[in-house]
Amino acid sequence: MTQKTAVLLMAYGTPRTPAEIEPYYTDIRRGRAPTPEQLADLVARYDAIGGISPLAARTETQRDALQSALNAIAPDTYEVVLGLKHAAPMIETAVNDLAARGFRHIIGLVLAPHYSSFSIGQYMDRTRAAAEPHGITVTSIDSWATEPAFIEFLAADLRTRLSAMPENTKVLFTAHSLPQRIIDAGDPYPDELRSTAEAVAAAAGLDSWSSWSIAWQSAGRTPEPWIGPDILAVIDDLAASENASGVVVCACGFVADHLEVLFDLDIEAKKHAAAKGLAFDRTSCVNDDASIMHALAERVVSAQP
Repeated sequence: MTQKTAVLLMAYGTPRTPAEIEPYYTDIRRGRAPTPEQLADLVARYDAIGGISPLAARTETQRDALQSALNAIAPDTYEVVLGLKHAAPMIETAVNDLAARGFRHIIGLVLAPHYSSFSIGQYMDRTRAAAEPHGITVTSIDSWATEPAFIEFLAADLRTRLSAMPENTKVLFTAHSLPQRIIDAGDPYPDELRSTAEAVAAAAGLDSWSSWSIAWQSAGRTPEPWIGPDILAVIDDLAASENASGVVVCACGFVADHLEVLFDLDIEAKKHAAAKGLAFDRTSCVNDDASIMHALAERVVSAQP
């Protein structure tokens, strides 16, 4: 039995090679293989950003940065391991490995700042379900939507980007859309996003709603409705207004460079804005920013029972 506490750092996961795209897509679809057309579309998106997503490497770098930050605060106390939702190492595999190595407690932290039962809630449910047979206790960090280091990181980058944009530029705070039924059931996800947007807007000196708003992106391709407004529709509305000249996207729902940022924003949304005559930019992702990794490490230490 080890005296260390495990930190299970969780993320969505991504294929690491082109050969892994189909099994990854199948896992996302709950075991249903994609049609040839669906697979070709996803492969084309990966091809557009260089053949594969950098997310796997980014997530590993975030793990290492969090470990370094924890070592600086509390040496020899925590061990950070990855558990992924749709790629290896899966959450259950990571928990079973920790059990085999004698860990008795896990602090769960998801690389997503905004709580939703559909995302962070599912990660933590899977962690607890895997930990229970081993008698491992689990503590969760459910939200870091208004973590001061996170807010200042976004606000500072936003101020810099706005200084290079034309007047009458609108800021759009975005996160991944979810099925409307999740929100209708009372999920706090939209409020979580709004709390980040309001804090960043205040720190960046933006006027409420006259210079910023919220949009959603990357909705799933399913028959059921997803929450909106979609970012492309908002860009259309801005272009149709009299004074809009540019848009800066603060993709605060995403904390690493990956397909939903590098394709959905940097290629698709940028092209859409250009076609409407709007200048376009977006803020940087957190990735392994030292100040944020240190802040998350402090949250881990505070969560220690």
